Amino acid sequence: MSIKVLKPGLLSTIQDTGRYGYQKEGIMVSGAMDEVAIRIANLLIGNDQQAAALEVTLLGPTLYFEADCLIAITGADLSPSINGKPVKLWRPTLVKRNSTLAFGAPVRGCRAYIAVGGGFDVPEIMGSYATYLRAGIGGFKGRALQTGDILTCCKPVGNPKLHWEQLQETIGIGDYAQTTWSPSPELYPTYEHNSTIRAVKGPDYELFPSSSQEYLWTEKFMITTASDRMGYRLQGMPLSLTENKEMLSSAVTFGTIQVPAQGQLIILMADHQTTGGYPRIAQVITADLSQLAQVQPGKFIRFEETTLEKAQQLFIEQEQKIEQLKWALQFKINH
Repeated sequence: MSIKVLKPGLLSTIQDTGRYGYQKEGIMVSGAMDEVAIRIANLLIGNDQQAAALEVTLLGPTLYFEADCLIAITGADLSPSINGKPVKLWRPTLVKRNSTLAFGAPVRGCRAYIAVGGGFDVPEIMGSYATYLRAGIGGFKGRALQTGDILTCCKPVGNPKLHWEQLQETIGIGDYAQTTWSPSPELYPTYEHNSTIRAVKGPDYELFPSSSQEYLWTEKFMITTASDRMGYRLQGMPLSLTENKEMLSSAVTFGTIQVPAQGQLIILMADHQTTGGYPRIAQVITADLSQLAQVQPGKFIRFEETTLEKAQQLFIEQEQKIEQLKWALQFKINH
């Protein structure tokens, strides 16, 4: 099975849940910006949660299906359609051969995910299929999709095959068929235009005066168009240190909030470097990274202080929801 790229979209890359175990060598984790959405996309069609899927940003690609294909689209609502007919998100979809999937205007969110039954057939590099653009490794030839690319899909087996067979019974003469069910909205993220993002104090928080600390938790910050998969550059009230001082490079991670010399915040994202020398004023909690990844450039965010204990509790609840969805889908497929 294969899919031809007629238009690549703004930025479309093969991703998974990341490349772990190599940060000590300077290799970034990379992976999906919205890990929850890509995991659910794979679960919906019976794939392993870590299977390779397509991440598309704001302006989605146009894809031509050269064979019947089982897919699921999750994440941002970028107005997907098949042969001009609107497609619902967050549910298994069987697409007929010679059909075209396209996207329109972004309605809500920033990044959508397209999983295919069996996963995309791309090389596994250092235990991951994720594209790391700056190093040119992983995914499809280590780069974003281009017009004319042919994406090969693995043959569906097991649960993806069962979904396929069930939808084939209902597709008839249509271009595609979707299940009549989708997960409860309580089980996946909702994306707000102007979000409140929870964070804990960073290791360098006390280096900032009380005025800067207060600004962090009370002011709003705009995500600028200079943002990318490596980091979000924010525009807002500049923050300053109590005194300027040289700092050693220290470990950073997805969601680390840094403050460069000019005082405008940077939030490190999926393609972040492994160390950084800017003061780390705060850390976005894991449970809010998906929400953060879906805020469009030009929109505003606010930070809400929380505790490490609360952050851990929210992460556990998020994982419990995904596990709940996993078992509910298993039951639905087999009954």
